[in-house]
Amino acid sequence: MIKARLKVLLAERDLNYTRLSEMTGISLNALSELGRGSTTKISFDTLDKICAALDCQVGDLLVWKPNEQTPKKKK
Repeated sequence: MIKARLKVLLAERDLNYTRLSEMTGISLNALSELGRGSTTKISFDTLDKICAALDCQVGDLLVWKPNEQTPKKKK
């Protein structure tokens, strides 16, 4: 499962969704969905804008965590 750390990054930078929307041109709704984890896709362009605005890497924004549906790696 991929989790977005957008809320954490915004808190660390003392920013909110509104300010990030102003900085990136990304809609407030799209940023809110990403922050809540309710989005199912994100474009490279969106990732690029967010990472540029927050001065971060994609790996800072998105993390992978296994869940029950994640296939087990065979040894």
